[in-house]
Amino acid sequence: MKQTHTRQMPRKRIILSLSAALAVLPLLVHSVPADARAGGGMSMGSRGSRTYSAPPRSATAPYGATPFQQTMTPRSSPSAPYGTASRMPYGAGAAAMMGRPRHPFLSGFAGGLLGAGLFGMLFGHGMFGGGMGGSGIFGLLIQLLLIFFVVRWLVRRFAGNRASGGPVSMPGLSSLTGGAPAQQPMGGSSAASPQPVLTAADYQAFEQALINVQTAWSQQNLGALQHMATPEMVNYFSNQLNELASRGARNVVSDVRFERGDLTESWRENGMDYATVAMRYSLIDITTDMTGRVIDGSSTERTTVTELWTFVRSARGGTWLVAAIQQAAR
Repeated sequence: MKQTHTRQMPRKRIILSLSAALAVLPLLVHSVPADARAGGGMSMGSRGSRTYSAPPRSATAPYGATPFQQTMTPRSSPSAPYGTASRMPYGAGAAAMMGRPRHPFLSGFAGGLLGAGLFGMLFGHGMFGGGMGGSGIFGLLIQLLLIFFVVRWLVRRFAGNRASGGPVSMPGLSSLTGGAPAQQPMGGSSAASPQPVLTAADYQAFEQALINVQTAWSQQNLGALQHMATPEMVNYFSNQLNELASRGARNVVSDVRFERGDLTESWRENGMDYATVAMRYSLIDITTDMTGRVIDGSSTERTTVTELWTFVRSARGGTWLVAAIQQAAR
């Protein structure tokens, strides 16, 4: 009898251990993510025809944005990998040099001048075969100065009229980047597709939308979100809230503080205005169970987030709606 009892004890322990492991397994497989704010730390939504094009880099998001993990916009045709065009050293000078296409005539003419000049120097005739009448180092400096002015004139002639569409700092109420003109067109101009003109009120609307969306998200108020975001984004928000509820969890964000932002690009297509904004903000982000017990996050430590939000509205005016949220690349 004693031997039978001792044999049954290990079996009971094994059964109890397996039962405990099975009970914990759902929590391990379906753990609540740390960044459970609106958007869930994912890249989702649509940017119109630019959905599969990476937004330009900016001071707030120097490495650009991550590709969309969820979008309803289909690919029209195979294209280059996401973000290929924007993979360049960050900085205004480098971006301008690498982003500006070379003019074939300018490159050929300048190359010909330098090639002919160097050839002449090698054979002792000066950079122009002595045709300028200069001699020695003084004549060489005059010839180099002449080439400099010729090349500079060519640069202005063939590249001076190109419009630039770099990021513009947001003159929001709490923006750290300072004041900007009350009105300023973004991006290059086009007679066929005029660019939207954004005002200080638009920048304030972007900042306020960030706070309003996070507030409605915490309140699980889908009715309010329908007035702040596109149907696609509302559908994603609804799915995320349902997923949290199925785990017996709820995400609550509070004390959202906008820190700085850059308008990376804006454009108009199909009668709609689009604006993509890189925003850095901080907030209190916690996840609780249905009893209110905190199961993730901290109620005292702030979380700092950098995201790129794309807004859309009718070209005739109206309310800006959140069309996409992308995480900043690192």
